[in-house]
Amino acid sequence: MESLQREIILIEKVCEIYHKISKLDSLKPSEDVDSLFTELVRTCIPPSSINIATLPADVQEIRSKLIRLCGEAEGHLEAHFSAILGSFPNPLQHLNEFPYYSNYLKLSRLEFDILPEHYSASGQAPKHLAFVGSGPMPLSSIVLASYHLKDTIFHNYDIDSMANSMASHLVSSDPDLSQRMVFHTANIMGVTDELKEYDVIFLAALVGMDIDEKVKVIDHLAKYMAPGALLMLRSAHGARVFLYPVVDAQQLQGFEVLSVFHPNDDVINSVVISRKIAEPVTIDDGYNHHHEWRIDSIMPLSCKYCEFKTFNDPLGQMKMIDN
Repeated sequence: MESLQREIILIEKVCEIYHKISKLDSLKPSEDVDSLFTELVRTCIPPSSINIATLPADVQEIRSKLIRLCGEAEGHLEAHFSAILGSFPNPLQHLNEFPYYSNYLKLSRLEFDILPEHYSASGQAPKHLAFVGSGPMPLSSIVLASYHLKDTIFHNYDIDSMANSMASHLVSSDPDLSQRMVFHTANIMGVTDELKEYDVIFLAALVGMDIDEKVKVIDHLAKYMAPGALLMLRSAHGARVFLYPVVDAQQLQGFEVLSVFHPNDDVINSVVISRKIAEPVTIDDGYNHHHEWRIDSIMPLSCKYCEFKTFNDPLGQMKMIDN
C-alpha cells in the first residue's frame, strides 16, 4: 500500500511538471527551462518499481509527450553548449562546461567496461564503431574515443547537417580525434550496406522517441548489420521511463540480447547490449540432404564473437540482468 501511494505521488508530480513544461514558450536553455527539467530529473532518478504498462491511458499519453519535450530540450541544450565550446580555440579542453559532462563520463565508462565481455577476449578493440543520433555535441563518441577506444574509428550519424557541422567543429582542432571521428548527415533508415562495416553500433536513446519508431530503426539495423556485430542501445528503467523510451528484449527481433544494465546512480540511461543473429544458410551435404545451419554455428570457436571476458563493475552501483 505504501509503495502504491509513493507511485501515485510520483505520477502526480511528473504530470504537474509536464503541464508546466508544456506551457513554456520555448525549450531553449533559460532559467525556467533549466529549473523545470532539473526538477523532473530529480523526481525520476530515485529507484521506483513503477510499471508503465499499467499506467492509465492519460498518463501514458503524457509520458509520450514528455519524452518528446525532453528530446527537444536536450537538443537545444546540446546545441547551446556546442556553440559555447566551439568559441574556444581548443573546445575539447572545456567539456566540463557542459552541466551533464560527468554523467557522460560515467555512462561511457560503463558501456566501455561492458563491451569487452561480449566483444573480444583477445583485448582487441573494435576497429570501426558507429554512433546513431550523435547530435551537435557527441560527448559519448568523444569520451569513448579520448579515454577508452583510442584506436577506433568513430562514424557519427545524425539527420541534422547543422548538428554535424557543430559537432565536427568541436573536434577539428584535435590532431587525433579529427582523424578518427567521421560525421555523416543521413537518416539511418536510408543507410544500408555501410552498416555491415561496423563492429559495434550505438543507438542513442532519443533515436525513435516512441516504441514504433524505435522498432523500425532496430529492424532496419537487424537487416543490414554484419552477423555477430554488437548493438548497444540506451533504454530506461523505473521512473526514468518518463524521460526516455524503453527498449524491451522482445522488440529486438534479429538480435540476441546479451545483458541489460540498470544503473542506480545519477546515470539515467539503462544499457542494453545485443548481438546480430546470423542468417540461416543452406548446406548441401552431397547426398541431396539440405540442412539449415546458422552461420555462427559453423564459425570456428576462435572467432572473436565467440570469446568472452570477465566483466568487473567499476561503479558498484548498478543492477545487471544477464540472459
